[in-house]
Amino acid sequence: MKIPRNKAMALLASALLIGFAALAAEGGSVADAAREESAYRTVGLGAAAAFAVAIGILGAGYAVGRIGSAALGAAAEKPELLARSLLFVALAEGLAILGFAIAMMLVQKI
Repeated sequence: MKIPRNKAMALLASALLIGFAALAAEGGSVADAAREESAYRTVGLGAAAAFAVAIGILGAGYAVGRIGSAALGAAAEKPELLARSLLFVALAEGLAILGFAIAMMLVQKI
Protein backbone atom coordinates (compact mmCIF):
# COMPACT_ATOMS: atom_id res chain seq x y z
CA MET A 1 0.00 0.00 0.00
CA LYS A 2 1.43 3.35 -1.04
CA ILE A 3 1.00 6.33 1.29
CA PRO A 4 0.44 9.72 -0.42
CA ARG A 5 3.36 12.11 -0.11
CA ASN A 6 1.54 14.81 1.89
CA LYS A 7 0.23 12.27 4.40
CA ALA A 8 3.71 10.80 4.81
CA MET A 9 5.16 14.28 5.45
CA ALA A 10 2.44 15.05 8.00
CA LEU A 11 3.09 11.73 9.74
CA LEU A 12 6.83 12.40 9.85
CA ALA A 13 6.31 15.91 11.21
CA SER A 14 3.93 14.61 13.88
CA ALA A 15 6.42 11.93 14.93
CA LEU A 16 9.20 14.52 15.19
CA LEU A 17 7.00 16.87 17.19
CA ILE A 18 6.03 14.09 19.60
CA GLY A 19 9.67 13.07 19.92
CA PHE A 20 10.81 16.57 20.77
CA ALA A 21 7.94 16.96 23.22
CA ALA A 22 9.09 13.74 24.90
CA LEU A 23 12.57 15.24 25.17
CA ALA A 24 11.03 18.18 26.97
CA ALA A 25 9.48 15.99 29.70
CA GLU A 26 10.65 16.69 33.24
CA GLY A 27 12.16 14.07 35.51
CA GLY A 28 14.99 13.25 37.96
CA SER A 29 15.75 14.67 41.37
CA VAL A 30 19.57 14.72 41.59
CA ALA A 31 21.10 18.18 41.10
CA ASP A 32 23.49 17.20 38.28
CA ALA A 33 20.90 15.13 36.50
CA ALA A 34 18.40 17.96 36.91
CA ARG A 35 20.75 20.44 35.22
CA GLU A 36 21.40 18.03 32.35
CA GLU A 37 17.71 17.29 31.95
CA SER A 38 16.96 20.99 32.11
CA ALA A 39 19.22 21.52 29.11
CA TYR A 40 17.50 18.68 27.23
CA ARG A 41 14.12 20.09 28.22
CA THR A 42 15.06 23.54 26.91
CA VAL A 43 16.31 22.14 23.62
CA GLY A 44 13.23 19.94 23.30
CA LEU A 45 10.83 22.79 23.94
CA GLY A 46 12.68 25.05 21.52
CA ALA A 47 12.65 22.42 18.79
CA ALA A 48 8.97 21.65 19.41
CA ALA A 49 8.15 25.36 19.14
CA ALA A 50 10.12 25.62 15.88
CA PHE A 51 8.33 22.62 14.41
CA ALA A 52 4.93 23.95 15.51
CA VAL A 53 5.56 27.22 13.67
CA ALA A 54 7.11 25.52 10.63
CA ILE A 55 4.35 22.97 10.16
CA GLY A 56 1.64 25.58 10.80
CA ILE A 57 3.07 27.96 8.24
CA LEU A 58 3.72 25.27 5.63
CA GLY A 59 0.18 23.94 6.06
CA ALA A 60 -1.31 27.41 5.84
CA GLY A 61 0.72 28.23 2.75
CA TYR A 62 -0.40 25.05 1.02
CA ALA A 63 -4.03 25.63 1.98
CA VAL A 64 -4.03 29.28 0.89
CA GLY A 65 -2.44 28.33 -2.42
CA ARG A 66 -5.05 25.69 -3.17
CA ILE A 67 -8.04 27.61 -1.83
CA GLY A 68 -6.92 30.93 -3.30
CA SER A 69 -6.55 29.57 -6.81
CA ALA A 70 -9.96 27.89 -6.60
CA ALA A 71 -11.51 31.09 -5.21
CA LEU A 72 -10.15 33.21 -8.04
CA GLY A 73 -11.28 30.63 -10.59
CA ALA A 74 -14.78 30.70 -9.14
CA ALA A 75 -14.76 34.51 -8.98
CA ALA A 76 -13.83 34.69 -12.65
CA GLU A 77 -17.00 32.80 -13.52
CA LYS A 78 -19.30 34.28 -10.83
CA PRO A 79 -18.02 37.54 -9.29
CA GLU A 80 -20.55 37.37 -6.45
CA LEU A 81 -18.69 34.36 -5.00
CA LEU A 82 -15.51 36.33 -4.28
CA ALA A 83 -16.52 37.60 -0.82
CA ARG A 84 -17.67 34.16 0.30
CA SER A 85 -14.56 32.42 -0.99
CA LEU A 86 -12.24 34.90 0.75
CA LEU A 87 -13.70 33.65 4.04
CA PHE A 88 -12.20 30.23 3.33
CA VAL A 89 -8.82 31.80 2.60
CA ALA A 90 -8.98 33.58 5.96
CA LEU A 91 -9.76 30.29 7.70
CA ALA A 92 -6.67 28.77 6.14
CA GLU A 93 -4.61 31.68 7.44
CA GLY A 94 -5.84 30.77 10.90
CA LEU A 95 -3.63 27.66 10.71
CA ALA A 96 -0.50 29.80 10.76
CA ILE A 97 -1.79 31.84 13.68
CA LEU A 98 -2.62 28.66 15.60
CA GLY A 99 0.89 27.28 15.04
CA PHE A 100 2.37 30.56 16.24
CA ALA A 101 0.17 30.57 19.36
CA ILE A 102 1.19 27.02 20.26
CA ALA A 103 4.84 27.90 19.76
CA MET A 104 4.50 30.90 22.08
CA MET A 105 2.97 28.68 24.77
CA LEU A 106 5.89 26.26 24.42
CA VAL A 107 8.47 29.06 24.57
CA GLN A 108 6.92 30.38 27.79
CA LYS A 109 7.70 27.03 29.43
CA ILE A 110 11.45 27.41 28.79
